[in-house]
Amino acid sequence: MELRPLDIKVISADGIKNVNTFSKMDVYTEVYISSYASKASKQKTFVDKNSGTNPKWNHSMKFTLDESSLTKSGIYLVFRLKSDRTLGDKDIGEVSVPIHDLFNSNGTMERFVEYPVITESGKPKGTLKFSYKFGEKFTAPEPKRDVNHEPVTAYPAQMHPGMGYNQQNSGYGYPPPPPPAHQGGYAYPSQAGAPGYGYPPPQPGYGYPPPQPGYGYPPVQPPPPKRKNKMGGGLGLGLGAGLLGGLLVGDMISDVGEMSAYGDGYGDAMDDMGGGFDF
Repeated sequence: MELRPLDIKVISADGIKNVNTFSKMDVYTEVYISSYASKASKQKTFVDKNSGTNPKWNHSMKFTLDESSLTKSGIYLVFRLKSDRTLGDKDIGEVSVPIHDLFNSNGTMERFVEYPVITESGKPKGTLKFSYKFGEKFTAPEPKRDVNHEPVTAYPAQMHPGMGYNQQNSGYGYPPPPPPAHQGGYAYPSQAGAPGYGYPPPQPGYGYPPPQPGYGYPPVQPPPPKRKNKMGGGLGLGLGAGLLGGLLVGDMISDVGEMSAYGDGYGDAMDDMGGGFDF
């Protein structure tokens, strides 16, 4: 893109409108290009205190334009005069000059000009003096690409034979976990013969030492299975039958004793009655 610098010097204003009622005006000028009217592209002079209607600045500023805009219509160099006030700045008037008129009339030579200041009512009141100069055109450099922000494809590091997990440089750390026990079904093939895969064998000084004899809890032994005694049922039945038979024999002996006692008592009673009966 081809660009061209534009140097502006805002010199002074004479006989401009007084927008203050009681005090003298503190005047400054805001300058911008109409097609670049963003806040960042606007520049302004310092405030000329108590200047009234005849402020002076001699303030220089610089703009950069596209080379193509120098010959286009509708692009203006704008000067806006304002009164600096505590309760809000107030517009005094404005000067608008087409860019292509300035460029075609003088090229790259510095030129001093004076334009009327147009008030808000559309009537001219006072004048503004400034100078301008276009510099030599130049080509804007292409923006550099930041290579540090380009996406980079990363690949995992290649493992060499003997490399594995949990390899430390000191005698601390956890030992590698044991391989999972196969529970039947399908299992993955062993990779013991493939270099660079799996867990390495534990080295001396790595992890916790194996438990020593005499320490820790003894292994829990499962209880012995209960054995069924085939004679237990018969022995129980025999003991039950013997107990029942003893009870029956005892009852019979008790009944015989009672009958014997009854007979003895009956005989004694007959003797007491004075004789017995002979049968």
